[in-house]
Amino acid sequence: MNDIEALALAAELAQQAASIIMTIRSRGFDVIHKSDHSPVTEADHAAEKAILAGLRAATPQWPVVAEEEVAAGLMTAPADTFWLVDPLDGTREFTAGTRDFTVNVGLISHGRPVLGAVALPAYGELFLGIPGQGAWKRDADGERPIHVRTPPEEGLTVMASRHYADDPRLAEFLGQRKVAALSNIGSAAKFCRLAEGEADLYPRLGRTMEWDTAAPQAVLEAAGGAVLTFDGQRLGYGKPGWENPHFICTGAHV
Repeated sequence: MNDIEALALAAELAQQAASIIMTIRSRGFDVIHKSDHSPVTEADHAAEKAILAGLRAATPQWPVVAEEEVAAGLMTAPADTFWLVDPLDGTREFTAGTRDFTVNVGLISHGRPVLGAVALPAYGELFLGIPGQGAWKRDADGERPIHVRTPPEEGLTVMASRHYADDPRLAEFLGQRKVAALSNIGSAAKFCRLAEGEADLYPRLGRTMEWDTAAPQAVLEAAGGAVLTFDGQRLGYGKPGWENPHFICTGAHV
């Protein structure tokens, strides 16, 4: 299976999961909390089940690492090439009734994201990317290429996590830069807004896991952006424990 075929598979399964999530949201759901106190719902489990079934049937040669399986103790051995899946990124946003939650399906090869599909179910949007080949947005108006923008002279539009909006480290980081606007939203949607040229910078100073970032990193890099650790290294994958260091997402020339 080549990259284009793998991206088509990821896109199909992300959209399928998005439909499942919106159906469950429309009829109501219960919320429980995992051992790390993060919320999980029926939508997380149903979406993950659908994605895993599709990936394992179509690409049995590639292991799948998925958030809820890892939370349940079902660990996948590292491999050169593997899928990273977050079936519902932004569960807090989902349970709070906001729109900023995503479905993330990314493929990793030798520690790097090589393609990704990110669905925004409540917006009816799908973002796709293969670094080095291009990035696209698909919605009710069709599919079109996307690219990061050059920051405007009046200053940066910054995306930040709603849950870390009052973090003094964020204020210190932004105080060193010319900022025109700050928008607080949840989930991997922030990567997507940078990728389509609606924002310029997203510093992440809180905890994230690899399934939170793999697919959206592929999209952002494919659109001309970058995802870097604070020491300037490209964010990598397959780390013990699957936890990311803090990182910065940028558009062009930031």
